[in-house]
Amino acid sequence: MANVTIDNARAAKTQAKKELSRVPELVGVGLTRLGDGYAVKVNLQKAIVGKALPTEIGGVPLVFEVVGTVKAY
Repeated sequence: MANVTIDNARAAKTQAKKELSRVPELVGVGLTRLGDGYAVKVNLQKAIVGKALPTEIGGVPLVFEVVGTVKAY
């Protein structure tokens, strides 16, 4: 996998938000460093079982993390 630029990751983030908007466990989408490049970080309220989720969008890897419930303070 080639190193992903920040601009490519930003474009993939926008697409990831659209594609994953119907996933009820989704609590946030951002960017993260991955090696010498970038990836889209997908934050989930709880683990997803039995659903196939994409592993990349437009050649940009997706990194999933269960972060729990997100609350505003």
